[in-house]
Amino acid sequence: LCRKNDLEYIEWGSDVHAPYADNNRIYEIVELQNELGIKCSSYGTYFKIGVNDASELYGYIDAAKKLGTNILRLWCGNENYTEMTADERDYIIAESKKVAKIAEKCDVTLCMECHNKTFTNCLEGALDLMKAVDSPNFQMYWQPNQFRTLEENLEYAEKIAKYVKVIHVFNWEGKNKYPLGESIEIWRKYLSYFDGSQKLLLEFMPDGKAESLGAETAALKEIIRELK
Repeated sequence: LCRKNDLEYIEWGSDVHAPYADNNRIYEIVELQNELGIKCSSYGTYFKIGVNDASELYGYIDAAKKLGTNILRLWCGNENYTEMTADERDYIIAESKKVAKIAEKCDVTLCMECHNKTFTNCLEGALDLMKAVDSPNFQMYWQPNQFRTLEENLEYAEKIAKYVKVIHVFNWEGKNKYPLGESIEIWRKYLSYFDGSQKLLLEFMPDGKAESLGAETAALKEIIRELK
């Protein structure tokens, strides 16, 4: 599907696509990437800082490098920033500094996803974390929060942009999913805050059908056409 739609990158997930301990699967994926001319943009782990032991990260890093990427997506904690106590926040920051040191040693970049029920679900949490850890190997993903207003999402994009390596692209409002083509101008506003170095990943199809990838890809290319 990626080759058919002229998409260059895939982010593989550690939960289903490429479990980090399944070398046979990982090498199979690498062979297919090479055969089809597809690159691995990033490794989508479900490692949670402050929940998983930091030592587990080495296995994920090894898998990422085999897949051909030095970017790993992580989740930071398992509670929203505003719901954490001061002690809980301090603990997450301490654990984040610990994994950032591992990333520096292994020459990879760990990127926190803007996900609900994590430290970085809001701008305040993300900025606090980035400033506290202060490492080029500890950065961010960005995506609009479907439960926040356009103005809030625009502010988040603007103020977090310098830390962002990967952007998840979709068109949601609350629990409703819509075709990306209906939000082209909104996405151009979002992307105007970024410097163009970020990888853009189509995260979901609006109807959950692979057949919709063509239309979503066309919309993504239309979004970026006037930004180049």
